Amino acid sequence: MALHRSLIVLSLLAACSTAYAQKDVSKVNGSVEVAAGEHAGSASTVNGSVNLADGASVSSATTVNGSIKAGNAVTVTEDATTVNGGIRFGTRATVNGDITTVNGDIYLPDGGNVKGGVTTVNGGIGLVRAQVGKDVTTVNGDVTIGVGSHVAGKLIVKKSKGGWNGLPLQISRIPTIIIGPDAVVQGGLVFEHQVKLYVHSSAKTGPIEGATAIAFSTPTAPVK
Repeated sequence: MALHRSLIVLSLLAACSTAYAQKDVSKVNGSVEVAAGEHAGSASTVNGSVNLADGASVSSATTVNGSIKAGNAVTVTEDATTVNGGIRFGTRATVNGDITTVNGDIYLPDGGNVKGGVTTVNGGIGLVRAQVGKDVTTVNGDVTIGVGSHVAGKLIVKKSKGGWNGLPLQISRIPTIIIGPDAVVQGGLVFEHQVKLYVHSSAKTGPIEGATAIAFSTPTAPVK
């Protein structure tokens, strides 16, 4: 009986500990931080950055006016989202949902694994030896699917639909798209407006729509 009671107490303590560890971290004004190795629920703010130290784990990372900065081996079990700010992960990141921003760059380096998609409107996207389970999408940004990266979906550069009186906005610059050495874009490349496309000779892609690829075999693309 004493052993049984002890087990019940230990179970309750473990449950309380888990609940405490996964408490949300949120603000309206100011940055939020999750320390190295800590586990939290959602990490969110409105006006400020979300900072995740090495080994931190959160259910989601969300801000409106601010960036998301993550260290190495960070886990996000849902989405990482901002509106006005960039999103940058360290190595070996895991994101089980999507990475999304409107005005900002997205960077996912060595060992990063995103099970959802990666999307920005006015910003660049850079992957290095990273995995993306769905589409990589932008409107006005440069995209580098860098060395050894694998995109299971498509790479899509969309036409802007935010113009006056229903007319599309004029693209003020031509995005540069690079598919680097040993990179794979399994679903193909879809371009709804003009781009400069460079594809390494060792890269593999699905069908290319809307652009003609410039082949290169050097370590970096001969961007002009």
